[in-house]
Amino acid sequence: MAQSGSNEGPLLSGVALRYATALFELARESNAVDAVADDLGRFNELIQGSEDLQRLIRNPIFTAEEQSGAVDAILNRAGISGLAGNFIRLVASKRRLFALPDMIRAYQDRVSDAKGIVRAQVILAETPSDGVLNEIKAALRDVAKADVSVDVRIDPSLIGGLIVKMGSRMVDASVRTKLNSIRLAMKEVR
Repeated sequence: MAQSGSNEGPLLSGVALRYATALFELARESNAVDAVADDLGRFNELIQGSEDLQRLIRNPIFTAEEQSGAVDAILNRAGISGLAGNFIRLVASKRRLFALPDMIRAYQDRVSDAKGIVRAQVILAETPSDGVLNEIKAALRDVAKADVSVDVRIDPSLIGGLIVKMGSRMVDASVRTKLNSIRLAMKEVR
């Protein structure tokens, strides 16, 4: 599962937050908060779905010109323009593409906060049916006592079950974790 996160440290989180906050303020002034969120979400899906694009944004061997040219072509092909397109182009020109996934996540967090929506990440071993996904969303809404935006990730190594991250809380009900617990308990018995 290709996943970028804030495991690069506080510097990256600060950079991502500053860029995302600036974009959010611009989008709010332009009444384009949702349009920008949609475009950033589409670009993030492109990143998640392409190892080549992940390599482009993470590998420092590419020059700013190479990154900018490639990003420009991708944005044009995907039909992403306006504030989101200009933002992504700016990030590429400043050699900050490595932080773009975190910037997108920080922007989406700002949008959710502004709308009073709680964000949750649900990691499953396989793609859930619509019925299962609706049950998960309903359960999270009950716990959060608010609307919940669910980001679903697939990680086959979980074997089964799920991991839910919501705010500072995490529940790991994966088969992988349960098997590891049994393995550990068996070692202690010996």
